[in-house]
Amino acid sequence: MAKSFVTSIDVAERAGVSRSAVSRTFTAGASVSPDVRQRVLKAAQELGYRVNRLAQTLNTSSSNLVGVVGANLSSPFIAKQLDMLSLGLLRRGQQCLLLNAADARSDIAPLIELIFEFRARAIVVLSGEPPASIVDECLANGVKLIVINRLMTRPDTDVILSDDILGARLAAERLLAARCRKVAVVCSGSLTPTQVRRATTFSDVVREHGGAVVRWSEGPTAYETGVAAAHALLADEQIDGAFCVTDLMALGFLDAARHDLQRSVPDDLSVIGFDDIPQSAWKAYDLTTVGQSFSVLTDAVLAALDHDDGEVSTQMVPVTLIERGTVHK
Repeated sequence: MAKSFVTSIDVAERAGVSRSAVSRTFTAGASVSPDVRQRVLKAAQELGYRVNRLAQTLNTSSSNLVGVVGANLSSPFIAKQLDMLSLGLLRRGQQCLLLNAADARSDIAPLIELIFEFRARAIVVLSGEPPASIVDECLANGVKLIVINRLMTRPDTDVILSDDILGARLAAERLLAARCRKVAVVCSGSLTPTQVRRATTFSDVVREHGGAVVRWSEGPTAYETGVAAAHALLADEQIDGAFCVTDLMALGFLDAARHDLQRSVPDDLSVIGFDDIPQSAWKAYDLTTVGQSFSVLTDAVLAALDHDDGEVSTQMVPVTLIERGTVHK
């Protein structure tokens, strides 16, 4: 027969105390005599007992779990977000309950409803937009809801946005300064609100200054989409600049331009990405990009979690243009 976890009943029997005394010993702020505490801790150590946090959650109707909903988890941007957020939560004594929204299409409501079943204290949405019914349920149950890079129409949700409009403007101005006059904008076919903000702002700025813009919007948000975009767009030799709305697509675009199409970057083609994922700084790419700080983004989420009094806010994560080696001087 398989061994089972040591229970509080086992500890109580070994220590010669009641089960409630064991519970109080492992509950912060609970009253227990020094003698009983010492006996319980000694018995727990001898038996290898660990507190059942899920059981505590059932007793208190709250937990240190923070639900996180995200799709495209293998992308460098999401992976870096999750790395820093999960570590930040752990350092605060909180745990991350991650649910993959890859199969959710546009409806993440069932995943959020599943998080409710674990009595999570908060939910962070990295991908998708929760419907109004879910927002109402969060409010009714005192669950903090934090949405990343989605403009919400409701004022009762915490929203954290990167400054996409400023970032796209910086990218456009840099390519114009490099004397690019016919530029490509590379998006995926998903056309998320983030991608639309970046692509639209960039295109408007270039056209305001008399430049021509060619837009590509196909495929998933992936390296391969950047490769396909380069092959399709760079058949037009007049295109001398490209803005990819994510770094991952920019890396694919760069590889195809340099190695498949023999375009010289940055001599006759300038390329800018967005996000500043770790790979963009690799020597093989040295990608000029619009950077948003992952640490600032993480701190903004953690700060929002601290507001348990119903206070909500919209926070803007600043961006900067990070000059590397893919734009003509």
